Amino acid sequence: MRAQVKKQADRLVEKLLLDQSPEGTWEYPFETGILTDCYMIILLRTLDEKNEEELIRSLVRRILKEQYSDGAWRLFYDVGSGHLSLTVNAYYALLLSGYVKKESASLLKAKQFIIANGGIQETNSFTKALLSLTGIIKWESPFPLPVEAVLLPKEFPINFYDISVFARANLAPLLIIADYKYVIKPVNAPSLSELQTRKNTSIKIESNSRSILTFIEQGIEQLIDFKEDIHEKALLYLEQYLIDHIEPDGTLYSYFSSTFYMIFAFLARGRRKDDPSITNAINGLKSMICIINGEKHCQYTTATVWNSSLISTAIQFYGISYEQKQIEMANKYLIGRQQKKIGDWGIHNLNLFPGGWGFSNVNTMNPDVDDTTASLRAIHRLVIDQVDYREVWDKGVQWILSMQNDDGGWPAFEKNVDNPLLKLLPYGEGLLLDASSPDLTGRTLEFLGNYTNINPDHPKMKKGIKWLISKQETNGSWNSRWGIDYIYGTWAAIHGLQAFGLSSKHPSIILAQKWLENIQNNDGGWGESCRSDIVKQYVPLGYSTPTHTAWALEALITISEHETTFIRKGINFLIHHADIKDWRSSYPAGQGMGGEFYIHYHSYQYIWPLMTLVRYLKKYSN
Repeated sequence: MRAQVKKQADRLVEKLLLDQSPEGTWEYPFETGILTDCYMIILLRTLDEKNEEELIRSLVRRILKEQYSDGAWRLFYDVGSGHLSLTVNAYYALLLSGYVKKESASLLKAKQFIIANGGIQETNSFTKALLSLTGIIKWESPFPLPVEAVLLPKEFPINFYDISVFARANLAPLLIIADYKYVIKPVNAPSLSELQTRKNTSIKIESNSRSILTFIEQGIEQLIDFKEDIHEKALLYLEQYLIDHIEPDGTLYSYFSSTFYMIFAFLARGRRKDDPSITNAINGLKSMICIINGEKHCQYTTATVWNSSLISTAIQFYGISYEQKQIEMANKYLIGRQQKKIGDWGIHNLNLFPGGWGFSNVNTMNPDVDDTTASLRAIHRLVIDQVDYREVWDKGVQWILSMQNDDGGWPAFEKNVDNPLLKLLPYGEGLLLDASSPDLTGRTLEFLGNYTNINPDHPKMKKGIKWLISKQETNGSWNSRWGIDYIYGTWAAIHGLQAFGLSSKHPSIILAQKWLENIQNNDGGWGESCRSDIVKQYVPLGYSTPTHTAWALEALITISEHETTFIRKGINFLIHHADIKDWRSSYPAGQGMGGEFYIHYHSYQYIWPLMTLVRYLKKYSN
């Protein structure tokens, strides 16, 4: 079997090297479903952008291809039912495109699903904001937070910078739009009255949320100690926040949704459609378009740094020298992407030089912990041999160490952004917080343990290990924030604990091993449903995927001194099911927000099987 394993690893490396761009990067798509495609059609039609018919037609074809037989659009294959808000967005975008009529079979089936599930009135607040913005329904303040709240001081129990950066990026422009109740109706805008089951479309606010909002309003009242126009001051503050966080490509934080809302926030503030800030933003969104299955897809962001760092590391782990041209090009690119600006992360992490890496190709001020450790892994061998890069390394490691939360774990973007009061607001835990997570803590500990000389007895490391062990589920697994879900979290946690010498005989490791072995499928692989992050417990997919199999298998290889039956069966699956071409090959392996936003990384089907196969060969060479 070793020959077969080696042959498959060789094949994966050959594929990855072939797909490398002339710049040394890997541009595999970051696919997040059809929502961004819908938004792009709506944006182009609302602003009456000319010469974009080819793009719109391609997006229409892609959206139609993703519709299910019940007329709905889903977040993932096995979710069981369609997603109402996503289906409303698709219906609206297809109709607004001008290429699909209400009488078409596709929209008639979609309409039937929407009405059966409560109509527009039951959609989420983001969909209601979009429909209000474009004049389809009346503004009913779907974002009840007053703009003055952004001026609350840091000493107040809730303030603007208690919110995660990925939520802040979207809320900043949305607060402006909602405050103005801004409306810009597209030419030939359709009526969606057929999708309304009643007149009221306002957001229902739970009592806990209402109490927090009242508390915030009371705090705002305390700000009014002078005759300054605090309302206009808040709007100016938000507008300047947008301006200060525009990336070189014109996007806001390299995120599609925040850039989309920023365009309309600038219009609400009086800018013209031909203002450079708006035209640059539109061009920035277009620059993130890729091709998937022959049609165009608007990526939520690009994953260039993430792909390139992981692939460079995997290929070097396979045995290709950092001095080989392909790795040299990749590492040159990564070193050039180390950030030099102090972004919002500096608000909670004072007196520290920049040194992190971001996720996308154009990301100059929003580093994250996972991309930083991934990039440092990729340049590790280069730094060992060439001291000229030691400063790059030292800044990166120092930034990682400084980002540890007070509880001992690691977040994604900002330190100690885990205010429990925010859990009481809509989307609180999934969108507003950036708390410590087992997956990021495990991967960070793995990096620090295997790639630096930090002593396991260092107080920071002991605190991190203690936090991670305390988050283990009773069944032996760990959940995750950014992957799907318990398999990913358990894989990351095992690697982190093993990197700091936790024995395979430790009760936590034994329990985790038994859990992974117990959930192995009959075909030798592993597979987990995205429903896990909705119900907050492990849900089997019922089928195996290469990515989940690689994660589970690599964890078992890491803690097993000898090859086991479970490992052998898993390796057989990776060898004989590498070319899966059905829905399993595009099943999401990542999440942005549970129940709303899932990610299919096109690179994962190559990266993680390669890492696992090579680890198998190295560990069980005899």
